[in-house]
Amino acid sequence: MLSLATLALFSGACLALTMTPGPDMLLIASRSASQGRAAGFASLAGIQAGTYGHAMAAAFGLSRLFLAVPMAYDAVRFAGAAYLLYLAWKTFRADSTALSAATSQGRSTVGRIFRQGLLTNLLNPKMALFVLALFPQFVRPQDGSVALQILILATVLNLIGLVVNGVVILFASQFSRRLAGRRRPSRLPQYLLGSVFAGLAFRLAMASPK
Repeated sequence: MLSLATLALFSGACLALTMTPGPDMLLIASRSASQGRAAGFASLAGIQAGTYGHAMAAAFGLSRLFLAVPMAYDAVRFAGAAYLLYLAWKTFRADSTALSAATSQGRSTVGRIFRQGLLTNLLNPKMALFVLALFPQFVRPQDGSVALQILILATVLNLIGLVVNGVVILFASQFSRRLAGRRRPSRLPQYLLGSVFAGLAFRLAMASPK
């Protein structure tokens, strides 16, 4: 089992990393600003579920495939970039009132946003390499099951991410509610979300495994 000292050190590293603005925070913030708090938390839940997927892949050695076989890395990142471009296209084309369907369509829309967050994370090989680089530094095979230790570390990372990104979601959703109070709905959050998807697609397409 992981020691308290190891967990404390890992938690400090995760807090520093999570509080640094990055693609996930930008996506969650823009989703919250355009569709509200429920959409923001649904997107965060999907991303965090994807983190568990990458953690298990690292535990069973699958993440090393991206380092050993560059074509596998390229295939996943281009698939991820194509998916993000698809989301950008759908967002730009959506009606501004339909885009805020996290409140008007209920569970079906929240579930779709969760799946989008999950796929966005799973199709990002950089996340797999991040987990592969960070987690083994805190895992001690002599302390028990490596898979269980990695699962615990992923849970710690997600809990810290929930706190930090939860604050981001609440602030961004406040912005969303202020815009919703206007007589004419603004398309600015919609354009922001679509631009974030497009920007993440370009960033992923240009990424390298190093």
